[in-house]
Amino acid sequence: MAKYTRGTVTAFAPFDARADAEALRKAMKGLGTDEETVLTILTTRNNAQRQEIASAFKTLFGRDLVDDLKSELTGKFETLMVSLMRPAYIFDAHALKHAIKGAGTNEKVLTEILASRTPAEVQNIKQVYQQEYEADLEDKITGETSGHFQRLLANRDPDTGVDEALVEQDAQVLFRAGELKWGTDEEKFITILGTRSVSHLRRVFDKYMTISGFQIEETIDRETSGDLEKLLLAVVKCIRSVPAYFAETLYYSMKGAGTDDDTLIRVMVSRSEIDLLDIRQEFRKNFAKSLYQAIQKDTSGDYRKALLLLCGGDDD
Repeated sequence: MAKYTRGTVTAFAPFDARADAEALRKAMKGLGTDEETVLTILTTRNNAQRQEIASAFKTLFGRDLVDDLKSELTGKFETLMVSLMRPAYIFDAHALKHAIKGAGTNEKVLTEILASRTPAEVQNIKQVYQQEYEADLEDKITGETSGHFQRLLANRDPDTGVDEALVEQDAQVLFRAGELKWGTDEEKFITILGTRSVSHLRRVFDKYMTISGFQIEETIDRETSGDLEKLLLAVVKCIRSVPAYFAETLYYSMKGAGTDDDTLIRVMVSRSEIDLLDIRQEFRKNFAKSLYQAIQKDTSGDYRKALLLLCGGDDD
């Protein structure tokens, strides 16, 4: 996995898996649960350390830590704590499995995960999916969706320098496939946005603006609709800036009446060791308040306490 250093959760020191396991058992044993201990330990240890705690818990007490969390906690707080216990790729594979399970597909989850993960991360998720569920992720997604998502599971070109002639060519192809065409050649958009490298696409977007006088987002907005439009816009946003994309995702998960807790939990957990500090920065810059304040206003109880610990501080 790429080495990220902009997470809010890092390795806890001094770390003692055995002591943490004992503290968690004590917090959940007998009548009532000491939620404060549970949330403090699980939000301040990184994922590798949480796996060690689970292993020590099993050795010491012959019990499964995740099963105990599920039986002792409830609601959104339970979902958050259990999510923190999943290793990163299993977390993503699990989210995708649930997005394509049963009636109707949750295209929003597919879009968010597949547009934002690096090519190496996508490959790892595919492997883990195969191991965990004995099924091919590509087959599952292709069977459940209109095929647009399949391209994002293919290999994106590695970032190895930029070929200016190809940049010019791709920008012209997109221009002809969208603004210059009656109807849109969606295939061209999916192919170029789904397979070219990140640095190449950033140059293509600049070149596109020069040729057409429009930002690529404006064209996608005009020329496509529905799930395809959402997917292409998410890809463009992630190519421009993954933290800005997630800041916007978090903002909309808490905007207006009601909270999209699934999205809030998914993003806070999956980015906490990667780039949540950058996401916080983008959130503050773009939405005139801090992520910390938004969470504080929109959530309550132990769930709020745990999310605020994951957030790692206020930016005001």
